[in-house]
Amino acid sequence: MPPRKTLADLRSRRWFAATDMRAFAHRQRMQQMGLRREDVLDHPIIAIVNTWSDLSPCHAHLRERAESVKRGVLMAGGMPFELPAMSLGEVMVKPTTMLYRNFLAMEVEELLRSLPIDGVVLLAGCDKTTPATVMGAISAGLPTLFCAAGPMLSDRYLQPGQPPRTVGAGTHTRMFWDEYQAGHISEPEWVKLEAHMTRAPGTCNTMGTASTMTAIVEALGLALPGSTAIPAMDAGHTRMATSCGERIVGLVWEDLKPADLLTPGAFRNAAVVQMALGGSTNAAVHLLAMARRAGVALTLDDLDAIARQVPVLANLFPSGDRLMEDFHYAGGLPALMDRVRAHLSLGEMTVTGRTLGENIDGRHSLDDETIRPLDRPVSADGALAVVRGNLAPDGAVMKVSAASPQLLCHEGRALVFDSPAEMVAQCNDPALDCDETTVMVLRYAGPVGAPGMPEWGGLPIPKKLLARGVRDMVRISDARMSGTHYGSCVLHVSPEAAVGGPLALVRTGDRIRLDVPARSLQLLVPDEELAQRRAAWQPPPPAATRGYTRLYQQHVTQAHEGCDFDFLQGPGPNPEPAIF
Repeated sequence: MPPRKTLADLRSRRWFAATDMRAFAHRQRMQQMGLRREDVLDHPIIAIVNTWSDLSPCHAHLRERAESVKRGVLMAGGMPFELPAMSLGEVMVKPTTMLYRNFLAMEVEELLRSLPIDGVVLLAGCDKTTPATVMGAISAGLPTLFCAAGPMLSDRYLQPGQPPRTVGAGTHTRMFWDEYQAGHISEPEWVKLEAHMTRAPGTCNTMGTASTMTAIVEALGLALPGSTAIPAMDAGHTRMATSCGERIVGLVWEDLKPADLLTPGAFRNAAVVQMALGGSTNAAVHLLAMARRAGVALTLDDLDAIARQVPVLANLFPSGDRLMEDFHYAGGLPALMDRVRAHLSLGEMTVTGRTLGENIDGRHSLDDETIRPLDRPVSADGALAVVRGNLAPDGAVMKVSAASPQLLCHEGRALVFDSPAEMVAQCNDPALDCDETTVMVLRYAGPVGAPGMPEWGGLPIPKKLLARGVRDMVRISDARMSGTHYGSCVLHVSPEAAVGGPLALVRTGDRIRLDVPARSLQLLVPDEELAQRRAAWQPPPPAATRGYTRLYQQHVTQAHEGCDFDFLQGPGPNPEPAIF
């Protein structure tokens, strides 16, 4: 695209180009760091928002990648500055990174608004860092390019006398844990698995939330084509980061901002990609939040409608049996999008300055087992189903492609837990009154109730049933589930129990009917009885009385609205900061 901006148009010149005392002070302080006057006067200023942390293994390599981005920025004539931002390492943060997604989004927005920035590269990739940084950048409204952290390397599990077994992060942790609980894996073998299942920095190498969200951002047009599937430790990942630094300078001169890219068609493309990938149910929350930031009307019903049209084609754990490294070798996201061209809005503009259709032209699948053809999908039933009923008036979601087919239509007796501690204690009790037909229910685990809507939705199978060979049951909660996990789990029940949703009224022994083909979730209790229970119900006390968690509980929206803060939704940045 031809340049639309000149040097005089750059936002950073409001800080550096004036002849008053404040501009003098700004230039003076930059020279304090060893920079020349012309370094900040004659070049666009590029922020590199880096979510690196020593306690974020998925992002352990992002310090080095920031240097590669800087190299690309300098090569293109820009001036790079690295800005550290809150790192949300999924496996370390308690109670949940979801509690802090909006915190990081606010931080990114305020960093970009308050500093002399002309464009930004977002270095992120672990589950919540992707939607958080993108949400903040959407609201700030500056030219933006997303550089994904990339998935970790694959692993193999070797047992004597058996062929090598592909092992993926998260998915196999749950599988091996169930086998360990059932007594099928020894203590020494369990320790051995712990030491080698995750071999290198990078995000989960399954189609969990991390890879789902980075792929969605690529489909939205905010990342370079094919960039989000490159393994973190591949030399190509370093080269890609340099290309990101080079391209962001072009985006600044072209004045190509998120608002120019994030159309309804772009969000449709993102939803199509989610379904074709068999992506994480968490995307149903994050995609809605990003759309609302961009002023695009997107609903759970829209996602459900697309899921009915688009089959799962990516043969990746937990829906399939391969890993992200295989997906990259097969052609990555452009090859998958080529397979579902008929469902895409191909004319949407992207950060390349070209349309999505132009980006994927000639990018065909190189492996029909990893990226399946339309006539041989991994699952024809779709990746996602939105169910509603008197137990979930505003909807709940289920990952159909990772559920047991025989449980998609099921009726059973409820077994209700009010906390994870209660759930774990009872599930380890050999006297627990349950069988494989029981419907397990966890409540008070939603956005307000937990708080933060943790990934508690993959409820454990009671130990006594594991010993009998049971590996799946219908499980219902107002929590989320790790995108790497699997099973017949109904998630994100909305409204949640803590704000008086019907889930708060369920009692152990009630019967619940799930009918996924009919998109129905019903509590089989008479309305009169439910009215009596509601009259007697009392909301739980707030989990926090101060700080960010209190703010979160007071302002977070429900799952079907994206769990953003009510005061941050909607398009358009706030007024630029005054400069005195």
